[in-house]
This record gives sequence, structure tokens and C-alpha cells, in this order.
Amino acid sequence: HPEVKTKVEEVLDIGNFYTLEVRFTASQIMEMHRRELLKDNRHRFLDPVLEFYPYLLMEVKYTPSEEKTYERIVLWDLVDGEMVINTKDWEKTHGFGDCIAADTSSQEFKILNLLAKKGGSLDRDGLSKALNVEHEILDGWLNSCQRKKLIVQAGNNYRLHLQNPRLRTIPETHLDQWLVTKPYKHAIRLTKRFSPSQIERTARAAFGQNFAIRKTSDVYLPIHSIIVQKPDGSIHTSHWNALNGKRILLH
Repeated sequence: HPEVKTKVEEVLDIGNFYTLEVRFTASQIMEMHRRELLKDNRHRFLDPVLEFYPYLLMEVKYTPSEEKTYERIVLWDLVDGEMVINTKDWEKTHGFGDCIAADTSSQEFKILNLLAKKGGSLDRDGLSKALNVEHEILDGWLNSCQRKKLIVQAGNNYRLHLQNPRLRTIPETHLDQWLVTKPYKHAIRLTKRFSPSQIERTARAAFGQNFAIRKTSDVYLPIHSIIVQKPDGSIHTSHWNALNGKRILLH
């Protein structure tokens, strides 16, 4: 029972876990962004903290066309529920987190993926023609999506119920580096909001019947918490991606 072994190791704080390698140290980030972080000489740095943010790495295969099968890697955030599009600037989707929380079905994803493809909004006739299903079935899908607050209706139009939606129909993360395994005793690992099984279920619903998950692994993104003490004694903490050195907002 590997999941039991992993849980025991976490409780006892032993063993190894997969992590993306640190490319930028906290000292490098503090120096590069000194002017931004220290407003004047009355502000000062406190000791930074290295934390590990949980992701699910999936080895998948899918068919972009009838003639081809692709084998790809997908990196999925286990806290905000979004898929990483590329690791260079940590670009991510927007909308999958809501879909996971709503336990969105494959039929409902047909509506969502079509709306995403059409810029986020489409009228009922357009949905009916593109999906080619009976009116009663389409109405059931639309009502279900509305009930789960995934879409909203405005007149005869339906739109994704998200600000700046970004749902992807291609299951692929562009990785510009691979993983390392390190023993991190006393490593601070942030709590997962979603389970791997929730991510896997949503991915299968989102990417269609020819999508398959070959293997999954828990991996962690190292994040530096840079702490600044202000003149009044209060503390300000910012978070920085140790892979690309860029600021990151934690959920």
C-alpha cells in the first residue's frame, strides 16, 4: 500500500519527495528585488522561509486528431486546481478549480469547452448546432451548468461564469526542466485543497474519451517566503517561485 507508506513517512517526517529544483535562492531574489521590497533603509529583511507547494504530475496520452496519439506531461496545482501551461513563467489555466469543486461531468464540459472555444459566450442556437444533441438533452446540460454556477444566461446567450476564463482543451504542460528527488527533513509542505483523484476525474471529463492517464506522481514547487519588517514593527510577506525567480500569489 504505497499511499499508506507515503502517509506514514509524512507523519514521521522521513523519506524523500519529488520537487522541482531550486534555481533561484532567497538571497538572489532579495538582492534582485531589494528596491521593490525595501522601501527605505528603515525596512529590513528577516530570515526567509522555504516552503513546498503541492502539485500532481500526470503522464498522459490523447489524440489531437484521428491520425495521431500524443504522450505528454501535465502539471496540476493541488491547491487552486489549475493546470500549469508552461513552467517558464508559470502560466496557468483559469476555471478548472471551479470545475473540480463542482464535480463537473463530461457532458457539462462539452458546454464549457465549446464556450471557451468561442471566446466565452454563445447563443443557444450556436450551442445546439455545434453539439448536435436533442433540445431536451441540451437543456438538461445547460440547467446543470447553471445550477453549479459554471455558466450564466444573459437573454439568449450563455457565458462562462468566470472573470477572464482560460480553459484548455489540450492536456499538456511545457516543462523546461525535470524533477529531482531530495530528502527534505522538516520541509514545510503546504496543505492540498484537492485530492489527486479529484484532479484525475476532472481531467478525464475535460479532455474526452481518448484521454488516458498512464501514471501520476506528487511533486512540489519550492517557494521562497521573503519577509520584510516595516518601521512600525509589522511584517509583510511575499512569495517567490524558486524555479523562475518570479513573484507568485498563493491561494
